[in-house]
Amino acid sequence: MKTGEKIKILYIDDEQNNLNGFKATFRFDYTVYIASNTTLAYDFLRDHNDISVVLCDQRMPDKTGVQFFEEMRKLYPDPVRMLITGYTDIESVIDSVNRGHIFRYIKKPWTDHDVRSAIEEANKFYLTNSMLVEKNKELQSAYDELGKFAYSITHDVRGPLVSVIGALELAKEMDDINELRELLGMMAEAVRKIDEYIKNTHEYYKLKRGALQFTAIDFNRLMGDIGAIFRVVAVNDDITFSWQVDQGGLFYSDEISIKMILNNLLSNAFNFQKKSETNKVVDVKISMNDNLAEIEVHDNGIGIHEDYINNIFTMFYRATSEDTGSGLGLYNVKDALNKLGGKIEVASKLNEGTTFKVTIPGNLHGTK
Repeated sequence: MKTGEKIKILYIDDEQNNLNGFKATFRFDYTVYIASNTTLAYDFLRDHNDISVVLCDQRMPDKTGVQFFEEMRKLYPDPVRMLITGYTDIESVIDSVNRGHIFRYIKKPWTDHDVRSAIEEANKFYLTNSMLVEKNKELQSAYDELGKFAYSITHDVRGPLVSVIGALELAKEMDDINELRELLGMMAEAVRKIDEYIKNTHEYYKLKRGALQFTAIDFNRLMGDIGAIFRVVAVNDDITFSWQVDQGGLFYSDEISIKMILNNLLSNAFNFQKKSETNKVVDVKISMNDNLAEIEVHDNGIGIHEDYINNIFTMFYRATSEDTGSGLGLYNVKDALNKLGGKIEVASKLNEGTTFKVTIPGNLHGTK
C-alpha cells in the first residue's frame, strides 16, 4: 500500500442491508468492497491483490466465516482476516483464533469505533508482515549471493593461486631460461585473473553502495582514456581495435558507471577472441541522439551459444568453458544500467562474434 492511499477492505455478509450500511459508514475512511457470498469475495480477492483486511460474518448460508477463512488462508494468505460474530458462536471463533485462521473477532452488535480500531490494528499487522516478507526475500537474495561468492572465491582465487604455487615449485627445478619465461607467462596470466576478479568484485560493491553523481560526459575523452589502456592489449594480441564517437551535445550521466560499462564490455570483447583467428577485431561506436546515448561494442570472437544468452547477466555465470572471465563483469553492467535507467541488447553467433548494444538516457539537468 502506497503512502497516502486508503486502506482497502473487503466485507462479506449475506444480508444486503448490513453490506449497504457498512459501506455507507466507512466509505470515506477506507476503500470498501462488499460481497454477499464467498464466491463474489474470491472474485474481489483475485482482482484486487492489495486488499489488506477481510471481514466476514460468521453466519453465512453456504459456509461459516471460519470455514471460509480456512480456505482463504491457503489461497490468499496475505490479507488479515477478522470475523464478525454473535455470542452463541464464540467458542468456535476462539478456536479459530487459536489456530491462526483469524486475526481477531468483532462481536455483534458492533460500534463504528470498534470496527475502525480493529481495521487500523489489522492494517498495521498487514504492513508489518508485508515488510517482513520483503526483508526475508532480501535476506534470501543476500544469502544466495554469499553462497555464489564463496564458490567463486574457491574457483576464481584459489584456482589461480594453486597454479602459481605449482609453477613456483616447477621453477625451482628448471635451468632452461626459455622454459622459465614460459612458466612466468603462465604465472602472470594466473595473477591477472585474480586481479580481474578483485576489480570486478570491487565494482560490484561500489555499485551497490554508491550514489550516482551526474556530470557532463565527454565520450571522446572517455574513449581516449579507456582506449589507451586497451590499445596495449590490442597490440600484444594482434587485434584491430577502433572506436568512433559522434556526440553532438551535452550528455549528463554518472561517469563512474559509464566507465565501468565500457571497461567490462571491452574486456569481454578482448578476452573472448578466437586464438586461431588471423583478423581479430574489436570495434566501438558511440552516438547520441535526443539525449539518448547509444554504445555498441562488436567483436568477431568465439560468440555465445543461443542457449546461454539469457543467462549471461547472472552473477558468476560463464557461457563458455574458456576460463577467462570472473562471471561478474556483465552482471555489473546490467546492474549499472538498471540504476541509470538504461538497457542492453546482445546479438551473438557461435564462432562468429558478439555485439552488445547499450542505450542510456541522459539526465537533462545534471542532477541526481
